Amino acid sequence: MITLLAQLLIKDHNNTDLPEVRRAYGVLSGTVGIFLNILLFAGKLFAGIFAHSVSITADAFNNLSDAASSVMTLIGFRLAGKKADRNHPFGHARFEYIAGLFVSVSILLMGADLAKTSLLRILHPEDVVFSGISIAVLAASIAVKLYMFLYNRDLASRIDSVALRSTSMDSLSDCAATSAVLLCLILAHLTGLHLDGWCGLAVSGFILFTGARSILETSGLLLGKAPDHELTSEIEERVLQTEGILDMHDLLVHDYGPGHKVVSLHAEVPSDFTLVHAHEIIDRLEKELDSEFGVMSVIHIDPVDTHDREAGLLQKRVLKKIRAMDPAAGLHDFRILRGDDTPVVSFDALFPFSCKKSDEMIIEELSALFGRELPGYRVSIRVDRV
Repeated sequence: MITLLAQLLIKDHNNTDLPEVRRAYGVLSGTVGIFLNILLFAGKLFAGIFAHSVSITADAFNNLSDAASSVMTLIGFRLAGKKADRNHPFGHARFEYIAGLFVSVSILLMGADLAKTSLLRILHPEDVVFSGISIAVLAASIAVKLYMFLYNRDLASRIDSVALRSTSMDSLSDCAATSAVLLCLILAHLTGLHLDGWCGLAVSGFILFTGARSILETSGLLLGKAPDHELTSEIEERVLQTEGILDMHDLLVHDYGPGHKVVSLHAEVPSDFTLVHAHEIIDRLEKELDSEFGVMSVIHIDPVDTHDREAGLLQKRVLKKIRAMDPAAGLHDFRILRGDDTPVVSFDALFPFSCKKSDEMIIEELSALFGRELPGYRVSIRVDRV
């Protein structure tokens, strides 16, 4: 149904890189979600009241909260599609992440409320009325929620949406929750045991786990999650293939929402290149990166004196010392500045976040190396973490 609706309602529906197509898919998912969740809420509420079942009634209000989440997803995609303005020069695409976070929090709150209701039912058990109507409503709900999980997962994969991934996981948790309710209803009928509260408690635990996991994913994107390793590797490989580029470092990816990534890096070029020639190389490379990866790139030029033999020998000794401190460490931007009487050795020491030594301790140890073994130089060291 979703595929058919997308073909009918979304112009150029296969071109998911376009912001307007992404927004249309999000709005479609939200609209269908609102309709189906309200339908499920009405059916389960009737079944829950008829069967005197707290787990069925709680599951009904779970669907009502899902309808509210679908409204937020719809609003989030609408706002995310707004164009950049003076106050938000990189657009509003992060609204999609905010929508995903709202859905995740609503899952968590619903799970906590269900746990509270279930504990009360465990302490004060009541008989549950077994009926064909309740069974039919729950079975239909499972089928609908499974369908919603599949189509939201497909849409999330198609447009790479964290909000729709959260929505799909919410649908999956609902499917599992309703399955558990149905199973407990049947077991209670067969055994005469009061399983309603225990079933609700088990369902709430699953829902709480799903909500916590979704919150971790969406909040990570809002806080500034590390970029995808595959993307950075492809960008690095592409840069190093460029004629005239000796090396690169300080690659940063700033994520302002789906389709709104800013990439910055330092590219090393021979110092004997003219400024005009170096600029032509970098300018052309920026345009190619923008086109190939769908980003906005900014590249800083670092000139390197490839004929400075003294700098080459010193760099090897310093790198050996750095690797002795941490095998995963490295360096870049190594150069000797000879403007004054005493030459200055300048470089950036590259250490992983896992290295327990502080930046100050690293600088102190490397400076001591020059004091003991390489006198006659002043040093300027900066520590970068990767």
